[in-house]
Amino acid sequence: MMDWILANLGTIVVALVLLLVVTLILIKMIKDKKKGKSPCGCDCAGCGGNCNFSKEKRENL
Repeated sequence: MMDWILANLGTIVVALVLLLVVTLILIKMIKDKKKGKSPCGCDCAGCGGNCNFSKEKRENL
């Protein structure tokens, strides 16, 4: 068992680092969602969730 771990140590370390990065990203996204921030960078409460439109286009609708 120890031989297998040592033979695959590089892969294990990379997998753990990637898992850590993904976990930190998810935690940040959850915190931002609780604060009412949008992942796309706009105020979705003001645009009704349609963040693809600019403010000028929304006003003309």
